Amino acid sequence: MTDPARQTVTVALGQRSYPVWIGAGLLHDHARWRAMLRGRHALVVSNTTVAPLYLPRIEAGLDGLRWASFLLDDGEAHKSFANVGRVLEALGELGATRDACVIALGGGVVGDLAGFSAACWMRGIDFIQMPTTLLAMVDSSVGGKTGVNLPVGKNLAGAFHQPRAVVADIDTLATLPGREYRAGLAEVIKGAAIGDEPFFAWLEQHAAALAAREPATVQEAIARKVAYKAGVVARDETEQGERALLNLGHTFGHALETAGHYTALLHGEGVAIGMLLAARLSERLGMSAPAASTRLQRLLEAVGLPMAVPPGMDPPQLLALMRLDKKNTAGTLRLILWRGIGRAEIVAGVAEADVLAVLTEATSAP
Repeated sequence: MTDPARQTVTVALGQRSYPVWIGAGLLHDHARWRAMLRGRHALVVSNTTVAPLYLPRIEAGLDGLRWASFLLDDGEAHKSFANVGRVLEALGELGATRDACVIALGGGVVGDLAGFSAACWMRGIDFIQMPTTLLAMVDSSVGGKTGVNLPVGKNLAGAFHQPRAVVADIDTLATLPGREYRAGLAEVIKGAAIGDEPFFAWLEQHAAALAAREPATVQEAIARKVAYKAGVVARDETEQGERALLNLGHTFGHALETAGHYTALLHGEGVAIGMLLAARLSERLGMSAPAASTRLQRLLEAVGLPMAVPPGMDPPQLLALMRLDKKNTAGTLRLILWRGIGRAEIVAGVAEADVLAVLTEATSAP
């Protein structure tokens, strides 16, 4: 890149490789991302919170195209099949051909739904991720996982569909509410907890700067997390092995989100609590020392993330929701646990009694 203040991470997938651009002012850099659009049609999918703030920044880059916008209401509850249908109808009204492009301008809900819609239209058209939340920048916009929620569980319908590019403009983080920003830090911490102990130590050293949104520190954290994830995706695109490690905390977290009807917890908050529960389960199974859990808890606390299961949640119900997790095989729980910071692994055949004991302890804590 010519601008030293911006960084590029490449997701190396052969002919489907794509850049993740990270830095300030990227939404205004029309020449950069417009070059990734191959046809005459574009549909911008965003939501009612993000579009008034950032859609004007990309409109000039769409000059000369036939384009339209489709706006969702804000929130995880709107990541639904019904809204996929509405996006597909919007593509039809636009007359979108097979070289059309869907642009996802927003957080993870927008990116997941827009990407899934692009995967469905004419069996797959281009899409570009323009994440506007920290969580989407470091996780959901990279790697091609798209999908929607069902009443029985999160992300149970979807497809692997890689974007043409990811445009992570860190200027958009300035308008991100504090709770949403902190939720994104959970995914940053998760990457380090899975397989990068030096990065975890760096996060511990820079926790105060991250909590204060110091731009250079935030950009470096994004770039390091994306580089880690890009490497995993390049080695295991469709989650046949190593990529499953990226779900540390997700089996617990998704159950918590579902039990809360997708309104009690943000995704990153669910992941934060889920990571801590996974760490405690690892302790219970003799895989890790209490010191590792303590270290994780201190870092989550330092950046302001929740660590307690919301009140009123029922351990047997949470366990039942965990049984629906996509990683499970042959009717047995398959969880991502660890042997300490940076040493996550896939563990099959986890006894439900141990999981229930950890959930019971967590829900009964004062």
